[in-house]
Amino acid sequence: MTTLEGVRACFEGVVPSVIATCALDGTPNVAVLSQVHYVDAGHVALSYQFFNKTRENILANPRATVLVVDPCSAAQYRLHLEYLRTETAGPLFEGMKAKLAGIASHTGMARVFRLIGADVYRVLRLEPVSDATNAPSTGSRTLLPGLRAVAARLDACADLAALFDGVLDALADCLGVSHAMLLVADAPRDRLYTVASLGYASSGVGSEVRFGEGIIGVVARERTPVRIGYAAQEYLYSRATRRGFSAGAIADDLETEIPFPGLADSRSQLAVPVAAGGRLIGVLFVECATELRFTYEDEDALVVVALLLAQAVERLERSGEAPAAVASPRLVAPPAVGATITVRYYGGDHSVFIDDEYLVKGVAGAIIWMLLGEHARSGRDTFSNRELRRHPSLPLPDLADNLEARLILLRRRLVERCPGIAIERTGRGRFRLVVDRPVHLVEATGRRAG
Repeated sequence: MTTLEGVRACFEGVVPSVIATCALDGTPNVAVLSQVHYVDAGHVALSYQFFNKTRENILANPRATVLVVDPCSAAQYRLHLEYLRTETAGPLFEGMKAKLAGIASHTGMARVFRLIGADVYRVLRLEPVSDATNAPSTGSRTLLPGLRAVAARLDACADLAALFDGVLDALADCLGVSHAMLLVADAPRDRLYTVASLGYASSGVGSEVRFGEGIIGVVARERTPVRIGYAAQEYLYSRATRRGFSAGAIADDLETEIPFPGLADSRSQLAVPVAAGGRLIGVLFVECATELRFTYEDEDALVVVALLLAQAVERLERSGEAPAAVASPRLVAPPAVGATITVRYYGGDHSVFIDDEYLVKGVAGAIIWMLLGEHARSGRDTFSNRELRRHPSLPLPDLADNLEARLILLRRRLVERCPGIAIERTGRGRFRLVVDRPVHLVEATGRRAG
């Protein structure tokens, strides 16, 4: 029996679909359709772009027939549909809008194709066209063995740093992904920051995206997967990010922007939310320079990986808090040698500069400034997550603070930008500040001047 899920390859937009509707007086109308979107096993959504004869007919007579074509086998299928509603916002609309933008760019119709709404239909019947019943199978890849291997790897991770790197390595080894990023949500600021990446010349750790900007930001805001098979300019993360930070923001924000590590010519993109319950943990993003690299099956697989990742994050966070008794700090630090490191801190946005080069800002910036200050005053070098959460100077949210992820970001930025200062994990919920060179602390007012 042919199922809607079994013909999802027909909905990729490679071969245009055709829709037939009928007016109340029986006059038929046939038109080319830009997009058919798989919603679930019993529903599809069609792109509503113009108020034309098709739209007029559907509003008067809510029945339609759509012909779709499998791009691999050339098999044709007829969908008998019943119109239910039109969505003009939300996850379904945003996902279709992004995918349509890629199709429009690929076909040179970017100025014409603008999604007005997502028309949701119930599928009354699905039938193969008579001359395609013996068409060869599309031969989609089997991803279950890879998913099984990914699950085993995530379960074996003992801390968040290993988990963040491990999930990307597993995507490469088990699912054939060549370029990927993991971003963690900073919900109070409506932004995400990169904590790990795969396959790029630079790590991009610390680079940020606003909620709603580009494919990554849309996924964070709507908490729904988004997959694009062709390059779509308005959804390219680098361009969207720079536009987002420059519009309505102070010019200094661009000076502390860490460039994204993404592909210069990204033609296939897939992003899924990493969420547990009602909490958005982050976004998992993969891309490729080949068009139509990621299918519905890849989307399904990445959603499962994201769910496993979210569960692993919660498991490690529950076990990561240090016990109430904290080891006594070492009050006499070893003497630092070498050239002095100047650390400049701007309290307005908690941005930190090392010898006039940007390091980090936000909560991570406030943390390193507090640690260095305590080290300078008392020589302390041992701290705990519990202590940071209780410290009055740190702007941590009350719930879901992602503290361990922020410390991972800070550790990795220090490795890249300041070898003389490091943060070493020493146990469950504990870490040590290592300062190998003399440090000069300078607290400035406001934000960094241009």
